[in-house]
Amino acid sequence: MTTMTISEATVEIARPAAIATRRLESIDLLRGLVMVIMALDHVRDYFHANAFIADPTDLSQTSTLLFLTRWITHLCAPIFVFLAGTSAFLYGVRRSKAELAFFLLTRGMWLVVAELFIVTFEWTFNPTYPIFTLQVIWAIGAGMICLSALIHLNRPAVLLLGIVLVTGHNLLDSVHVPGSGVGSFLWALLHETGRFSFGSLTFIVRYPLLPWLGILCVGYGFGGLYAPGHDAKQRQHALLFGGFAALLLFFLLRIDNFYGDAAHWSRQASSVFDVLSFINVSKYPPSLQYTLITLGPALLFLAVAERPLNRLTASLATLGRVPMFYYLAHLFLIHLLAILGAVVCGYHWSDMILSTRVNASPQLKGYGFDLGVVYIVWISVVVALYPLCKWFDGYKRRNQSTTWWLSYL
Repeated sequence: MTTMTISEATVEIARPAAIATRRLESIDLLRGLVMVIMALDHVRDYFHANAFIADPTDLSQTSTLLFLTRWITHLCAPIFVFLAGTSAFLYGVRRSKAELAFFLLTRGMWLVVAELFIVTFEWTFNPTYPIFTLQVIWAIGAGMICLSALIHLNRPAVLLLGIVLVTGHNLLDSVHVPGSGVGSFLWALLHETGRFSFGSLTFIVRYPLLPWLGILCVGYGFGGLYAPGHDAKQRQHALLFGGFAALLLFFLLRIDNFYGDAAHWSRQASSVFDVLSFINVSKYPPSLQYTLITLGPALLFLAVAERPLNRLTASLATLGRVPMFYYLAHLFLIHLLAILGAVVCGYHWSDMILSTRVNASPQLKGYGFDLGVVYIVWISVVVALYPLCKWFDGYKRRNQSTTWWLSYL
């Protein structure tokens, strides 16, 4: 998650800052927006009755509103990872390659550890760690470790590598390592999702490294558009071109199911569901088509967002400056509220102490609320977290230069 970007780059960009600040505010604004959207998906996981029954993107069992509630959150992970790469470039603008490499290596290692032992606990509230799920924090952390070496190439080379990974990794879709041993697990870490048990340890790989590393590298390459002195009009034109090109390529690849997603679209019983089928792309692992339809709008947003903030956008930018803090806080609060929800529904509080994913927990069969409750809880979570995030943002700004660990949170 953005969770997972390097927002401290804000204080490193050279002034005159009117342009530089707006430029980075647009990045923080986009990150904050998708962080708010991300909370909707996680609230749905813990509160929506249908989450325990069917995949919300299963067109045979979903509704338009439920599908779109899930689909809009597809934007989050690729934008987080892309902006993590962009912020990595900006962090290194006034540092040596060695300093940037050390930071990326150590922050990547911290994120992997955080995924395993902090995020996992927040998902389960189970101190015995019966399961480890490798998701977006792991992917960004592992990607940063790799990027710490790749930055010694020039920026266009990193961008090219990212494009090759994003566009070419679907060629590996037919490659499988059978079984559930170490070899299969290592291949899953690179390209396939899967569940693996080694003695008492169980791992679920949901975010394989290769495609997410590609997105991270593309974000790093685009970071050059935000370098001090880069012409704002040229940046805007480049972002507009990239955004429209991504969406056009998505349409051309998707219309005939040519390449870039194993889940083909097909005609449905209604024109609305035709559209839903057309945009119903694969996230696990993220297909080329998935990446195009999510990053295309992100680039267009960045192209038009370089303007002074109003009250609402300033609030979103505040959230975007403390991504990891928000991520950890929102998971904890959602799970805490889910315990209350379970009690309200007549379950014991301990039923929310999990040994697997919440929507696969047998003790919660029959639990859940309608989609209206999900939206109410979602808005409440974001509103409740804002003052805490605003306080931490102020604390971080005041102490960034003297407190080293703030760069890692």
